[in-house]
Amino acid sequence: MTAPRRLIVLGATGTVGRQALAILDEADSPLQVQVLAAHSQSEELAALGPADAQRFLTSDVEQREQLLELLRQGDYEICLNGVVGAAGLAYSEAVLAAGCDLALANKESLVLAGQFLLDLAKANGAHLYPVDSEHSALQQCLHGRQQSDIRRLYLTASGGALRDTPLEQLAEVTPEQALAHPNWDMGPRITIDSATMMNKAFEMLEAQWLFGVLATEITVLIHRQSVIHSMVEFHDGQLLAQLGPPDMRFPLHAALHAPQCMPSPLQGFDPLLFRHLELDVPDEQRYPALELARVASRLGGDAGAVLNAADEEAVAAFLNGQLGFLEITSLCAEVLSRCGGNTLPNLAAVDAADARAREAFHDLLALQRP
Repeated sequence: MTAPRRLIVLGATGTVGRQALAILDEADSPLQVQVLAAHSQSEELAALGPADAQRFLTSDVEQREQLLELLRQGDYEICLNGVVGAAGLAYSEAVLAAGCDLALANKESLVLAGQFLLDLAKANGAHLYPVDSEHSALQQCLHGRQQSDIRRLYLTASGGALRDTPLEQLAEVTPEQALAHPNWDMGPRITIDSATMMNKAFEMLEAQWLFGVLATEITVLIHRQSVIHSMVEFHDGQLLAQLGPPDMRFPLHAALHAPQCMPSPLQGFDPLLFRHLELDVPDEQRYPALELARVASRLGGDAGAVLNAADEEAVAAFLNGQLGFLEITSLCAEVLSRCGGNTLPNLAAVDAADARAREAFHDLLALQRP
């Protein structure tokens, strides 16, 4: 009898972590939850998962270092990285360096240091399974196909909470309005990034690394129903799409149990949900963040790290009432122009780019204030 795969869940109290633990219970999964980690919600963390799982609060520097050392030792089979933001990169590195599989919900890891992490996974025999619904869909569509077969990737986007807000009203949008996502239940940063479509810019950069394509070979389409998660067009003109309800439990279940197809109680097809599917080209005047992905791709080097750091700071400033909605993307563009495009010889250079971008953002923010 095969021993159960041991699982570590990072970001356990966040949206991704909670949904993962719920689907493991619902599916009666053979995975054994060994470690749970969260940033600061100690009471919530204590109430989650099996009683015998180790627990770490990463806001405690000593516990964070203990967790990283545990990850490097590799006494587990798979880790779900549900940490939000640039902070997730160190954990992704530790998992892949240990030769363990990584279910990656922290897209920033690849945006910041994609080539480094892919090389690390290859060198250590580790597998990387994306949790983003779009990249999970692309990986499924590409199963058994070669990278050289790809003509174009299509990422779909709901358009976010403000997709129907008149352009002239966007400057006055409140955080509450931008957080009211029509389709998905996500954390605050990714929900705001959905409204600006910065999340799709990051997904373009993530897809570059995962599937070996250029940003110019990736098309974003507005798909209001969030049923078609992504599509691949091959050189012979054929097109494959992956469809399913807008429910993060599907890609989570797929990533956690990959490469197996394990039973779950999830129901994929609903004729009422699937009966009317629309696709449209995004208005880049409404979503200027999409062009920033192409700019970052052309700049290369630390541009992804710079753009991510600027966006983290900009979203926080918007949620705190320090910045208008339209200024999120415009300040990110300015920081990218000032700071992006330096080489990345190692992860220390990623940290330096991150710090440099945050400092540049706050310098620009200070100039914005009356």
